[in-house]
Amino acid sequence: MSACDSCLRRSLLVGLLARRIAGLLDRPSTRVAGLLALPEAELVRAVVGKRAPRVMEAVDGRDLTVERRGFARRGVMTVCRHAESYPSLLNDLADAPAVLFVVGAASETAARLARLGDEPAVAIVGTRSASSYGREVAHSLGRGLGAAGVPVISGLALGIDATAHRGCLAGGGMPVGVLACGPDVAYPRRHRALHRKVCEEGLVMSELPPGTQPFRWSFPARNRIMAGLAQITVVVEAADPSGSLITSDFARELGRTVGAVPGHITSRVARGTNGLLRDGAVPVTCAEDVLDELFGAGARRVPPPAPAARAAPADPLLRRVLDAAERHQLVAAIAADAGTTIPAARAALGRLEAEGYVARRELGGWERTLGTGPVLGAAYPGEP
Repeated sequence: MSACDSCLRRSLLVGLLARRIAGLLDRPSTRVAGLLALPEAELVRAVVGKRAPRVMEAVDGRDLTVERRGFARRGVMTVCRHAESYPSLLNDLADAPAVLFVVGAASETAARLARLGDEPAVAIVGTRSASSYGREVAHSLGRGLGAAGVPVISGLALGIDATAHRGCLAGGGMPVGVLACGPDVAYPRRHRALHRKVCEEGLVMSELPPGTQPFRWSFPARNRIMAGLAQITVVVEAADPSGSLITSDFARELGRTVGAVPGHITSRVARGTNGLLRDGAVPVTCAEDVLDELFGAGARRVPPPAPAARAAPADPLLRRVLDAAERHQLVAAIAADAGTTIPAARAALGRLEAEGYVARRELGGWERTLGTGPVLGAAYPGEP
């Protein structure tokens, strides 16, 4: 599987112009749909002006056979718009990428691309500065959808994106990472291990050639690809304005469903999601809500959790403290309700937090999580 000459030439041109485009666009939220939709000659003139002939000469001088060999050595597959395996939903974009540069397990990449084209997928996006509540919900959504056989698309960014992918991996699902850099570039660097794991179990793709570093413009540009690949885009937490809302805007323009997770009305990172709900987005409280939107009510469910996945701790004292923590904020009140001493209650809360049953609220007290074990730290060796 390899991109045709005309499409590959176009993508190499975009990669060559990437730095110049960065200088042309002065705001990270600037959308480049109109620019990337231009024909080659117009695109080059729009970006470099009088230097256009020199740039065209540089592109004409690239040996596409040599380029393909280089991609193959890096384990990168190229799929163009003329290929049967190109995800058909992307063709709804006015500026669909000419080529997708894809990294995955060599023997599975073609089959996974075909699956992405044949089955509905869900994009889960949100803020990099996620709260413990947002990370818990993102992990639960990713895990539930992954376990139900739905590909989970996100950007491998800090916060909600990475947590959704970790959840999908925990559910045995197929994560799909869409990057604002080359597909072989782990960005941010602390996600090298997660990037590697997503490549092993799913797909990582980009419209930018291998080795390309990210630019401010390429983040909103990749958001259109995430929205284009997904039947539903779910925003977990987002400030207003934010890159996640750009993704939801693209989804709406494509006529796709937008879902949002309700958040605390006093939370900065819930303003965007609560605004989406006010404007008609589908409320999402669990993976089943998303599955009902995709397949119809009750048509597909999340498989029951494995025996090791606990909704409540086995220790009776921990269960009593857990229940009391939902009703009270002060340790003394929790201890009295649970029928134990303050030191014992404090120790129990520490255990519950360490085991992932509760999380501290920013303004004091605790909130019960989904009982899936700790998900807030690094998931794979090598991640800080």
